[in-house]
Formats: sequence, C-alpha cells, structure tokens
Amino acid sequence: MPAPKAPLASPDDIEQQFYEALQQGDIEKLMEAWADDDEIVCIHPGGPRIVGADAIRASFGPMLADGGVDAHPERVRRVQLPGAALHHVVERIQVITPQGLRPVWVFATNVYAKTGRGWRLVLHHASPGSMEELPDISEAPSTLH
Repeated sequence: MPAPKAPLASPDDIEQQFYEALQQGDIEKLMEAWADDDEIVCIHPGGPRIVGADAIRASFGPMLADGGVDAHPERVRRVQLPGAALHHVVERIQVITPQGLRPVWVFATNVYAKTGRGWRLVLHHASPGSMEELPDISEAPSTLH
C-alpha cells in the first residue's frame, strides 16, 4: 500500500507542483494541486470561466495531450493572508511560431487556500499573452533612505 502524500507545506510548494505538472504534461499531478471544492475556478487566456474539477480537468486535457506546456513562473509577487495566499506571476511560455520557438509572457493570478490536505490551488486566472515582456508598473517609494 503506498504511503499517503504529505500535505504540501506552502503555497510556493503547490505552485511548483502546478507548473511542473504543466511542463511534464501530467494531468494527475496537475489536478492534485487543486482543492477539493466545487467552486474552484480556472480562466485560460481569453477564455471563459471554468468552474469545478471535472471542467478544469477537461480544459487542461487537450493542452497536456501532446506532452505539456513549457510554462515557467517568473517575477512572482506574493500576498499572504491567514489561510489564503495570492501569487501574481509572469508566466514565460515557449511557443512555436512561424519564426521558430519564441517566448510569450502571460500575466496570471494564482490563489491558494489552506485546506485539510494542505495548501491547494482554488483559482488560476491567466491573461492573453504578449510577445514582448512587459514591465511592472508600481508606485515610487514615498520614503527615500
């Protein structure tokens, strides 16, 4: 009998699992990252709101059927709350274009909740991509040191 999986220790752990599953084309590993909740949500770039584990699995199936998605989270901004965490990431995704393999950058928000099974993904919302890496725009610090 296999040993039960230990709960993932942090939102960073579950985020790593999610992106590794995308890269490896592993739908089971990807779905293990999601919470057991009827209201989990995924929004692919330019797509509709997909609600529930069965619908999310069905949406990722064709994407992962040919071996995965070369997506890497970069420039992660984190907001930690009691029992929840929000990660705003820039995903660098390698895509095949008429000019060859090129990166596309996608802004994504990943929301994690602490559950009885450890941290789990409850929302993945990705924007349409850009062929150019866009800078972050933020306020200048109000205090100079």
